[in-house]
Amino acid sequence: MKIKFYSPTIKRKEMDAVLTAMVEGKIGPGEQAKFLIQALREKTGFGHCHALRSPVLALFFALKSLKLEHGQGVLISALSPIYYLQVINDLGLKPIYCDVISSAPTLTRETVEKALSNRQTDLNPACIVLHHSLGFLSDGADLKDLGLPLIEDWSQSYGSTIREKPVESSGFFTMVGLEERDILTSGGGALLFTMGNNLIEQNLPPEYGLPDMNAALALVQLRESGKNLSKRMEIANLYTQSALRTRHKLFTQQDDYNNYAFPLILEKGLKDVKAYARKKDIALESAFDNTLIGSGIVNPEQCPIAYSLSLRTVIFPIYPRLGMTDAGKVAKLIQTLP
Repeated sequence: MKIKFYSPTIKRKEMDAVLTAMVEGKIGPGEQAKFLIQALREKTGFGHCHALRSPVLALFFALKSLKLEHGQGVLISALSPIYYLQVINDLGLKPIYCDVISSAPTLTRETVEKALSNRQTDLNPACIVLHHSLGFLSDGADLKDLGLPLIEDWSQSYGSTIREKPVESSGFFTMVGLEERDILTSGGGALLFTMGNNLIEQNLPPEYGLPDMNAALALVQLRESGKNLSKRMEIANLYTQSALRTRHKLFTQQDDYNNYAFPLILEKGLKDVKAYARKKDIALESAFDNTLIGSGIVNPEQCPIAYSLSLRTVIFPIYPRLGMTDAGKVAKLIQTLP
């Protein structure tokens, strides 16, 4: 049987929680969303939060709340999700694309400063939206020293720690997406946190709120996140042993990486590797297809390292529901890649 690339972490507990919400008629925004907000506030220490129907809304309200002027620039990684650009354009702002470093898909102060030095002279940078691509952490505190407001996106990096302590956000706002392939998922939605109660829209229409069915699913996943992260680490350790025997490269990982994904930078392109995996009935994906540079929006000459990584980085199945027998098959595939 073919090993799927992805399978959502939905077990009996998650199903029971959603069914309970449905039986009680709690299908719109309500108590479950409040419970989810409170649970995450206790874990993260954030002061205020809105539970929203999508990350698009979260980014929109975060940028809007900064009260940026029309035409100002927003610094973003070339490996950011495609919807970032749509939100920036809808608010009358301008994107400033930043490259990443070759050892990890992350922004650094140096890559941001380079983007600033190369920008159009009439484009005034106003903030940074920091997407932690594939769960790899950028140094938010170092970027904050540039003096620009920072919005952090923890959708793929939630659960990361530094020296066994939970990561603290350096952002004015912090987003946690709850989409299908985020580290926490409710099948859709997002949480927008801030240390101060400074959102422009304090009383949002209910149509913007996270439905209770989705919140109930995310709440169970939050409670089970420790187990799920441990399973990801177990699979990642197995894959790493295989990858070290190949000529392909691993990103430089923090000791406390949350193992959102298992990326491998191929010596050459993806075509032969994808064909080989198909023969073995194992699904894999290009790591950055659904990013700004992977979709062709960003000029490759503007962000050459991100462009190179988008052509050569592949990711393998690593979801918590993956059995160790199948994980062993994936590990064997990695070890024998062309």
